[in-house]
Amino acid sequence: MFKIPAKDIEWAFTTPQVMGIINCTHDSFYAASRQENIVTVLEKVGQFVKEGVAIIDIGAQSTRPNATLLSPANELVQLLTVVKAIRVAYPTLFISIDTFYAEVADACLTAGANIINDISCGSFDPAILHVVAKHNAGYIGMHLTGSMQAMHTIEKRENIMLSLLDYFNEKKNILAPIGIKKWIIDPGFGFGKKVEENFRIIKELAQLKNIDLPILIGASRKSSIYKTLGITPEEALNGTSMVNTIALLNGANILRVHDVKEAVELVKLLPHLK
Repeated sequence: MFKIPAKDIEWAFTTPQVMGIINCTHDSFYAASRQENIVTVLEKVGQFVKEGVAIIDIGAQSTRPNATLLSPANELVQLLTVVKAIRVAYPTLFISIDTFYAEVADACLTAGANIINDISCGSFDPAILHVVAKHNAGYIGMHLTGSMQAMHTIEKRENIMLSLLDYFNEKKNILAPIGIKKWIIDPGFGFGKKVEENFRIIKELAQLKNIDLPILIGASRKSSIYKTLGITPEEALNGTSMVNTIALLNGANILRVHDVKEAVELVKLLPHLK
């Protein structure tokens, strides 16, 4: 069983957990996930809690291809009120902040968040790692090889799984001296990867267990699924469930999803399918 610090709470993984996505943005690729005011945010969080969510992941920065990136100040305008309101309404709920800015991470952790979900794994703003260590917060680091402006650029490589193993082992060596020894890895489904590489990650996910850290999969309604099926993100729930099922069977510890109820049902069925 993995145990990860999450600021004032120990985050224990006895079974796979479901992370519900809250997008405080007007331009997320999946329109139905957009929450643009505090009333709808709290309604969505309440729905997720009833459905069995373990973690809420709040983001104000769209990272879809060709999105305009917000500054730290503008990102904070979108996030701080939301974090404080959710913490008051749900005192024990794990709150994750989807950001790669140190300034945003520090303010949100101070306001009541527990976890930082950083798509750059410290490469965009290295100071974010020191912020996480200072707060003894939970940390999720994703595989990403492009720059902030070119995060969806696909590198030439021969074996995505070997690239992931090298990347995360190198990151472990960087994070440990800073004080982050127990954290969560995210192979970055949909970020700077070919469609076949995304699906290979799911099929061969068990290889990443050699890193000895919990694994998060964030494949929910992404283009590798809906474009392969010739449908829209709005129609991609069934495909998402298929991908998440295989990920769970191959060792995923967290599913980051737009649809909490369906993912929780997968987790509940998992012991009967192994």
